[in-house]
Amino acid sequence: MKFDFIIIGAGSAGCILADRLSESGKHSVLIIEAGSKDSYPWIKLPVGFGKTYYNPKYNYMYYTQPEANLANRKLYAPRGKVQGGSGSINAMVYVRGQPSDFDDWAAQSNKGWCYKEVLPFFKKLEQHPAGDTEFHSAQGKIAITPMKHQAHPLCKHYLSAAQSIGLPLNEDFNGSQFEGAGIYDINVRQGQRDSSNTAYLKPALKRANLTLFRETIAEKIIFENNSACAVQINKAGISQRISANKEIIIAAGAVDSPKLLQLSGVGDKTTLEKHQIPIIQHLPAVGQNLQDHLCVSYYYKANISTLNDELGPLLNQIKAGAKYLFNRSGPLSLSVNQAGGFFKGADTEQHANIQLYFNPMSYQIPKDPKAQLKPDPYSGFLIAFNSCRPSSKGSVDIAGPDYRQPPLIKPNYLSTEKDIQEVLQGHRIVQQLMQSDALKAITAEQISPSTCISDDSAVLQYFRENAGSIYHLCGTCKMGVDASDAVVDNRLRVYGVQNLRVIDASIFPTITSANINAPVMMVAEKGAQMILEDTQT
Repeated sequence: MKFDFIIIGAGSAGCILADRLSESGKHSVLIIEAGSKDSYPWIKLPVGFGKTYYNPKYNYMYYTQPEANLANRKLYAPRGKVQGGSGSINAMVYVRGQPSDFDDWAAQSNKGWCYKEVLPFFKKLEQHPAGDTEFHSAQGKIAITPMKHQAHPLCKHYLSAAQSIGLPLNEDFNGSQFEGAGIYDINVRQGQRDSSNTAYLKPALKRANLTLFRETIAEKIIFENNSACAVQINKAGISQRISANKEIIIAAGAVDSPKLLQLSGVGDKTTLEKHQIPIIQHLPAVGQNLQDHLCVSYYYKANISTLNDELGPLLNQIKAGAKYLFNRSGPLSLSVNQAGGFFKGADTEQHANIQLYFNPMSYQIPKDPKAQLKPDPYSGFLIAFNSCRPSSKGSVDIAGPDYRQPPLIKPNYLSTEKDIQEVLQGHRIVQQLMQSDALKAITAEQISPSTCISDDSAVLQYFRENAGSIYHLCGTCKMGVDASDAVVDNRLRVYGVQNLRVIDASIFPTITSANINAPVMMVAEKGAQMILEDTQT
């Protein structure tokens, strides 16, 4: 069996690649997905991410190795294992990041990746109600829904609090200004999740030249004379070889893309030799440069109704369900991550370096994977924060030569002084907000952390014991100019081999300042154009 292009991973990036590479009808394209069809009804509901959070049918449910700087805990790292990948199980917050994020990519000699050069690809993605403007487009495929007119009334108290302590307000985090407090946009269409799967892949699957293999695992890439020529797949327990006439594109995400490269003999020779994997190309940066956003939540009991009251009691759940069924509106049609913003944690910061979430619902992440993620049994809300651009870096490495073994994920969180100081900055912003009249007026009690936490050491201890990933893993197949510390060049081609690219979150040289799904999709749009330009002959 042969195809012109083989894409490994039907996630946020892979779905776009499959659409764009098959669009002309000139190329035969195969997209391989380890997960099943996205037929689970809760995937469609914006609030339904809680139902896939601990669901092994749709989620790899990875864990990190014990983190020394976080009380030696193993942190949960969910990854989508379903058509649409993590884009089918995430909370759908749509933020590009700030222009300086991409200018920094370009400053690292990644030609073509500054903000002005990636903006057209962001616009190409989106179908925005603002229409065709300097910063937005109505012509794209992903429907963007601003939540500002539908967000829970509690969010107005947050915005008033921000304004009262001198923080700017922001109508559009993806517009002319990044810094400030506001209501997030989400990728939702008429009350249902809109992802690269629904907007790109599903319509494209009607084409005769596009094939999707579900429940199919890529065991390794096969090379001939250092040229990627085939993929060894496993479908229903049977291994077979699928050949590529032109290119193979790995889009398996920040965890599984480096894993597949290493299993295929592309990686650090010491790692490969340790597991007796024949070396195709020594690339020491494969699996290095792992970055992620690390957040912590502060919990409060409210003296007025919150989303806990609408989504907790059974009768109210029925009412919310009826409202959704009749007109696709109400709390089931929105993300629970509704308000937030981006702020400078100190006057000396050049750019916003702290991201905040204000959720009009409070919920504890259960430690037992068999437990349900559900609202707290009282009227509550939470505030969470994370560093925008943490400097701690970790790694992803194979645990052995067997493709069925989960990789070793070592984020090395909170390992720099910068990241430690930003924890204290984030805490101070939360404290200032909670001391405002607007939030004091609706707060009955601070649940956690304890109100006695005031000194820096206690704040850091709370963070070390309670912080978790916000699931924005990236950087493990870094784009750069030097094969000694990068995996792909600025056209996303893997160094030292031919006909192989990586196009997903793993190519980020540095993490972007916000939720990474939007920039991942931008990378896929830009990467698809590069492939078509480079394979015209």
